[in-house]
Amino acid sequence: MPDEYRYPHSLLSLPVVSDGAASAAPHGASPDQATSTLIPSLANDSVTADSTTTAAPAHDPARHIELKLIEGKVIEALREIFDPEIPVNIYELGLIYKIDVEPDHTVHIKMTLTAPACPVAGSLPGEVETRVQAVPEVKSADVELVWEPPWSRDLMSEAALLTLGML
Repeated sequence: MPDEYRYPHSLLSLPVVSDGAASAAPHGASPDQATSTLIPSLANDSVTADSTTTAAPAHDPARHIELKLIEGKVIEALREIFDPEIPVNIYELGLIYKIDVEPDHTVHIKMTLTAPACPVAGSLPGEVETRVQAVPEVKSADVELVWEPPWSRDLMSEAALLTLGML
């Protein structure tokens, strides 16, 4: 599955900047190593945001952090929305493929459903949009319902799999 459709299920993984590209922090890094890789030098103007995550100006790490915090609040709002047939929230279920927070605080979300014939196909995207727009820092939100790649249990978080007894 392309990485652009995989979304990390942890707010603790921040992008690491190296050679202008964002990547995951190495596990087992000491706090000093993690800090030095997570916080680029302020003199480095080549910092860029991964295209699948929150966009931020290359020269403003504080702005990038602000947008990541908004993204975290959006994720928390999404965790309050549950699939009516499965007792797991839509974020942990893997229905959210992409969240983009723009510098003007507009949020774009790509999501899917467990099946095209899902009974909430007409209402769930609207509920997602309403809940995300209710986050105080969000200016506006739009939700795009996509079917590629098709949803599968491989998209579920470990927490969702445990909740459903599938692990």
